[in-house]
Amino acid sequence: MAAFAAMVAIAVLALATVADAASTPAAVAATATTTTKSPPVIYIFGDSMSDVGNNNYLLLSLAKCNYPWYGIDYKTGYPTGRFTNGRTIGDIMAAKFGAPPPVPFLSLYMTDDEVLGGVNFASGGAGLLNETGIYFVQYLSFDNQISYFEQIKNAMIAKIGKKAAEETVNGAIFQIGLGSNDYVNNFLRPFMADGIVYTHDEFIGLLMETMDRQLTRLYDLGARHIWFSGLAPLGCIPSQRVESDDGECLDDVNAYALQFNAAAKKLLEGLNAKLPGARMSLSDCYSIVMELIDHPQKYGFKTSHTSCCDVDTTVGGLCLPTAQLCADRKDFVFWDAYHTSDAANQIIADRLFADMVGTGAVVPGDGTSPPRVVGAPAPTRVAPPRKP
Repeated sequence: MAAFAAMVAIAVLALATVADAASTPAAVAATATTTTKSPPVIYIFGDSMSDVGNNNYLLLSLAKCNYPWYGIDYKTGYPTGRFTNGRTIGDIMAAKFGAPPPVPFLSLYMTDDEVLGGVNFASGGAGLLNETGIYFVQYLSFDNQISYFEQIKNAMIAKIGKKAAEETVNGAIFQIGLGSNDYVNNFLRPFMADGIVYTHDEFIGLLMETMDRQLTRLYDLGARHIWFSGLAPLGCIPSQRVESDDGECLDDVNAYALQFNAAAKKLLEGLNAKLPGARMSLSDCYSIVMELIDHPQKYGFKTSHTSCCDVDTTVGGLCLPTAQLCADRKDFVFWDAYHTSDAANQIIADRLFADMVGTGAVVPGDGTSPPRVVGAPAPTRVAPPRKP
């Protein structure tokens, strides 16, 4: 659940040739394919930084937040399965692209027309490795999430045909925010085998080998545009600070995150060179989050070293209903011991989007059309067959 990789959850979008989730089949033209200016479809893979309710559908999952005070600053004011007081980074990024938040996969039936829109596969507790998060009992590992995406693609084929579904997936951008739990809820835990069996260099090798296989599998399913969220400074999150003698960041854990990011960047570049048409890149979450931690006042925060609900423990660390909330949630970078606040997520999403535009990966909207991803096909809208 530490879920910081998601931290950028960073964001994400999937520019696709598909009806936007806000549209209904009845509102779409009767023709099978109609060129239109539509917002992107969003596919999100990740952990608790990106989960929007999938774990609520897992009866035995211990990685849930479906109780107050989660969701207190969301539009409904109620818990939604988001591990923060309001929106995730993915929610905010979707809005920047004119799209609604992608719906949790486990809320869908494969016959729903919603399979043509944005889908969120993220699950609290998930990691790149299948053994990560095992003590949460039920969760969707990255391998599980990819398998569920394959189900979505097959459902799309059944609705709009193989050619249209393939074009949709090829034109989509996949946002992936994973890796934090492989450290916080695996390698750094004394009771997990990986931290005993492997040196850190060996563990990095295992993560990269696993990630190589997983991203190649997504590519084989048609994914071409992938943004992978680099790890944030994990040694500075409240659940890690309490491990230090002076409450400061754990330098060795931050060094692990930087080593992971360097290895992931090299892997993505290698996949781009090997796989025709692949456009995979690493989002620099580390620098963005460290800036908020080192200079909170610059961005309107007062506190960046502890959580709003004062639950900085290595076990649990969630804002339970009995927690005492801070006076002003906008003052805090961290909501609980693991996750950033709604206000921090807004700043992170702003920086991520600016970076995408600055590097030329995204062309901003012009008022009449939404932002578009460079290299993705011109958006088209494909209407599903009309129901009798």
